[in-house]
Amino acid sequence: MRKRQCSLLLNTLCALCVLWSTTVQGQETSLLDGIADSNNVVDKISGAFKSSRVIHAHSIEMISKGNLDFRILHRFGEVSDGIKTLFGLDQASMRMSFDYGISDNFTVGFGRSTYKKEYDAFLKYRIVQQSRGAKTVPVSVVVAAGALARTANEFSFTGRELSGTDKTSFYVQAIVGRKFNQKFSMQLSPMWLHMNYVDAKSNDNDVFGLGGGARYKLSKHLALTLDYHHVVGKRPGGLYDPLAIGVDIETGGHVFQLHLSNAVGMNERAFLYDTDANFLRGDIRFGFNLSRMFDLRKFKR
Repeated sequence: MRKRQCSLLLNTLCALCVLWSTTVQGQETSLLDGIADSNNVVDKISGAFKSSRVIHAHSIEMISKGNLDFRILHRFGEVSDGIKTLFGLDQASMRMSFDYGISDNFTVGFGRSTYKKEYDAFLKYRIVQQSRGAKTVPVSVVVAAGALARTANEFSFTGRELSGTDKTSFYVQAIVGRKFNQKFSMQLSPMWLHMNYVDAKSNDNDVFGLGGGARYKLSKHLALTLDYHHVVGKRPGGLYDPLAIGVDIETGGHVFQLHLSNAVGMNERAFLYDTDANFLRGDIRFGFNLSRMFDLRKFKR
């Protein structure tokens, strides 16, 4: 009798496991469109984010080969300034950049910010891309490295004018992300930033940004985004972690990002080392990123 009961229980458990596995597999298949036969095709997953930037930081998305991403970014003054500055709209800082896809896995970019008249350039390479099917890869892994140079006149605390070398910085970033389903994507993006000169011996030339980003899709062309980095290292007093919350609006070849942030800088050095507003205290700036993609291969043809 006991053998029959054990046999019946074992068969029941096996049936439940098969049913659960089939149900989960069916749910996962419905989460991502275009899943091909796993025995024949590798389905590379893209669209975790609709831009190569979450808001501030690089995302796991790349610029396709032969495409040029022309970007215009604006950050305004603090909303808490009220009507006297039209809630910060009287004060504007801008960054303009050109990012180009050398290949589907290799992007280069160049930009210039009005904030401290800073130039920046970067290289970005995708090591592995999330995929399903014949080859399953659970995450995408991307690395980025860049150099930044401020050209505004700056002086040390002793009154010495800083040289061009003093005003140069470098960063390296690793990005690991996953598109969990059609609605939700998330990434971790730790970053190391080195500055050739800091204003006091008590401050560190090297700081680390530990954070990441997330995206939740509300509709076909609308998504919520979050971008945050916790800064580790000794910095001047009165600085805070950069935090941004936004909305992505996709319209054809444009991606329009509206967001609220406590950072005025729009490159890696500026938002990690110069954010002097406390988001949680209400020191918030309105801003937007406008991305327009051009397929240069069409012009060649």
